[in-house]
Amino acid sequence: MIDPREYLFDLPAKTKPEVLEGHFTIFHFEVDGSGHYTVHVEDSVLLVKDGLHGEAICRVTTTSESFSKLISKDLNPMMAMMTGKLKISNPGEMIKYAKIFGLL
Repeated sequence: MIDPREYLFDLPAKTKPEVLEGHFTIFHFEVDGSGHYTVHVEDSVLLVKDGLHGEAICRVTTTSESFSKLISKDLNPMMAMMTGKLKISNPGEMIKYAKIFGLL
């Protein structure tokens, strides 16, 4: 099973700064069974912190199990949303960053 905290904290090392150039966003990930995390993107820098910091542009709520299944492609994101296993406050923002975060 993929650890949500480990996955999120690995994002800065896996993301090329040039892909983030000119972007700004704040994601709050609330992962039941794992914790709360903030992913902040600004001026080619991606930072991940424990806890919820700043005002989220997109809030993602799920469980550790569902997060792991989403990342490993064992759970379809649309099906997860329709069944309540995944809640996204701003789907447009998530779609914009899903590929950068390795969700697509």
